[in-house]
Amino acid sequence: MPETRQSSPPSSTPPEATPRRGSWLPHGYHIDAHSHAEGQLVYAAAGALATTTERGTWVAPANRATWTPPGFEHSHRFYGETDVRLLTIPTDLCSALVAHPSVFAVSPLLREALLALTERPETRPGAHERLRAVVIDELAETPEQSLHLPEPRDDRLRTVTGLLHADPGRSSTLTDLGRAAGASERTLSRLFHTELGMSFHRWRTILRIHHALLHLTNGRSVTDTATECGWSNPSSFIDAFTEVVGQTPGRYQTDLRESTK
Repeated sequence: MPETRQSSPPSSTPPEATPRRGSWLPHGYHIDAHSHAEGQLVYAAAGALATTTERGTWVAPANRATWTPPGFEHSHRFYGETDVRLLTIPTDLCSALVAHPSVFAVSPLLREALLALTERPETRPGAHERLRAVVIDELAETPEQSLHLPEPRDDRLRTVTGLLHADPGRSSTLTDLGRAAGASERTLSRLFHTELGMSFHRWRTILRIHHALLHLTNGRSVTDTATECGWSNPSSFIDAFTEVVGQTPGRYQTDLRESTK
């Protein structure tokens, strides 16, 4: 096993103790808020991770990688037994990628390049540099697939989103939630669009998908996940999950199992 692989880390760590290159991390492992002078790509070869910045939270299941440009303060939380791979992108190469935190789909080529860079020692001069160039080329050509959940600044909207974070499966209408926030449905609907760039329904759907990904990563059934996350039946959950994630929840779990073999 390469020296960069670690086992049995603590459940939380300050940024200066962040594992380098590759580690198996336990469910719930948390890396506190920090920033980097260089860019950072984080890929969960198994498991899932959530990256949070002041702009909101991005979730990356095992078929996606998170990208954080230089200077963005962020934290990470890992879900399930996670095989996490960290790759630093030098500042002078970051301009080839988007200038904001994001999530990208991981193609077969990108996956193999990331695994090689975080597992194998460099045996030929310049080999890692050439392989890193392949990673950047793949990312530059890959559309963003951000499972991004933006967070509001308005206190009324923060009250509403806080209630939903506490219980993503609650069926309350925006009118019901507005009573707790002291705002009308019309005002809250406008705030969702102006502050968060999406409707209340879309924001709650993405929140539920975030939680669904974590439940599925931990081995919960599709039916139980649908119920716990607020869908009235598995079919509507499968439709929503497929539209946001790009594959069915069953396919996602199958891919997870295959990635850990």
